[in-house]
Amino acid sequence: MLILTTAITTGALTLSACGSRDDKGGDTDGSKNTTVVIGVDAPLTGDLSPLGQGIKNSTELAIKIANKAKEVPGVTFEMKALDDQGQPTSGQQNATKLTGDKNVVATVGPLNSSVAQSMQQVAQANNMALISPANTTPDLTQGKDWKQNNRKRQFTTYFRTSTTDEVQGAFGGQYAYEKIKAKTVYVIDDQKTYGVGLAAAFAAKFTSLGGKVVGTEHVNPEDRDFKAIVSKAKSANPDLVFYGGEYPAAAPLSQQLKDGGVKAPTLGGDALYSPHYINLNKKAAGDYATSVGKPVEQLDSAKKFIADYKAAGYKDAYEAYGGTAYDAAWAIVQAVKATVTDNGGKLPTDARAKVVEALNKVKFDGVSGPVSFDKYGDTTNTMITAYQVDGTTWKARHSAEYKG
Repeated sequence: MLILTTAITTGALTLSACGSRDDKGGDTDGSKNTTVVIGVDAPLTGDLSPLGQGIKNSTELAIKIANKAKEVPGVTFEMKALDDQGQPTSGQQNATKLTGDKNVVATVGPLNSSVAQSMQQVAQANNMALISPANTTPDLTQGKDWKQNNRKRQFTTYFRTSTTDEVQGAFGGQYAYEKIKAKTVYVIDDQKTYGVGLAAAFAAKFTSLGGKVVGTEHVNPEDRDFKAIVSKAKSANPDLVFYGGEYPAAAPLSQQLKDGGVKAPTLGGDALYSPHYINLNKKAAGDYATSVGKPVEQLDSAKKFIADYKAAGYKDAYEAYGGTAYDAAWAIVQAVKATVTDNGGKLPTDARAKVVEALNKVKFDGVSGPVSFDKYGDTTNTMITAYQVDGTTWKARHSAEYKG
């Protein structure tokens, strides 16, 4: 989600503005405004498009607010949104397009952790910051050995405004055991990066507290017929079914489980927390989902965002990641502001690299709560909320800052 002209392998760039720029970042024709583009990568079509459209709209709203307030004197922000359809190959292609655009300085996205894996190296090679409002897989920031507490930042250009599955999965496991009072669970994942990691973190915490996993299964995320799993889950007779994956498959799975005689409710992560899970599942009542942060409707910090989003007239809801997407975009705006201020009021020729540096120091009160990043690029906000379907809506049941 951003803008520039570049030597792509080094990340050095010559920015185009409303006028051309010299090597020191000055305007050569007297123009006052420099155009800075914020990129967006998200699934704008397909099953996950409601979440992607919420990310895109919220980013655009942040840009509109920044421009209206003249948040960065001399800079006008624009958005360039690309559709990854939730596919890693498309995400990598989009990363190449965004980094190749001389005007893009940073990008908001992606939604899917598997897509992020395909984009990170491209962004790193071109000094372009990538800030996800939704990725939760710990590997993306801390490496595959994080479980052994051997943590190492993987990409200096990658950040996120959503907390990790180390936090979310563990919170879910604790909530299931202590609040739902489940003693046995049947764990299912969709074999994708996000789903596998979330399910593993959940199971580890749940069993550490004394719970028992009575069965595990893996599904194809494109499947919609789960008869075989229903039969196995019914035989296991769990107190709870945990699903690591996204709502397009989770919704029919939950309904088929209940239709097949499985009395246990389903619990999943933030990728279930959408009105579309309920729309696709006639028997969603009683099911649970965890999601990053507190519900924006309960946050004083989100009141203006909600009002502004409504006033903007977007046809799609901001969904689960609207607040964190707005905060990701605003973090970029603040990083650009710091970069411009440090360069005497002008955007420097190495703006991408400077924005990355500035993001490590960004700190503000955002829509989703306090926004800042730790040494890995992870958000310092570890607030998680558990929701339950009550009738035809999600209702918040418990929020806490998870400390382990």
